[in-house]
Amino acid sequence: MSGARSGRRASGEPRPPPDEERAFEIAGRFLGTRPRSRWEVEQRLRRAGAADPVVIGTLKRLERIGLVDDVAFARWWIEQRDRHAPRGRMALETELRAKRVSAAVIETLRTEAAGEGTLTEEERAAAALERHLRGRPLPDDTRAVQRLGMFLVRRGFDPATARAVLRQRGADESTKDLGTPGGDGSVQAGG
Repeated sequence: MSGARSGRRASGEPRPPPDEERAFEIAGRFLGTRPRSRWEVEQRLRRAGAADPVVIGTLKRLERIGLVDDVAFARWWIEQRDRHAPRGRMALETELRAKRVSAAVIETLRTEAAGEGTLTEEERAAAALERHLRGRPLPDDTRAVQRLGMFLVRRGFDPATARAVLRQRGADESTKDLGTPGGDGSVQAGG
């Protein structure tokens, strides 16, 4: 087992670079835990020592059978984030770019999200806040509410969205230091 991890056999000699079948097996095991971007699979095959023609051939084969698909991967990634750790659109796009998902794929998903019944930015922020508070009420302390706003901003939501979500949760007076409208610090009905 240790020889498989280190790239050496039990006898101490290095493993030969994987051929197409071995590279396909390596990629299959790598994809067995969760979907991956094309770039992630390519990097895994290169770490295994596969030659360029083997990497290219394996990736084409995986794409043909639908195991490597950046659009499907990006949809899965966004769905998982929405379910487990909601993030703002900007943070999601940054994460996808880090996984080397193309700008065209990200733009396609952005267009789909605008037309479909997916979560809005406010709904994502509200879900992140609910998850963070875990059923506790919104604090009365202004600084604590500001920290919650900064938590949402760090999660990739813009400050206006953070303010709107905190206002929805009943933080009318507490958000006045976050720059909400209303000269006396109160929030007028309707926005």
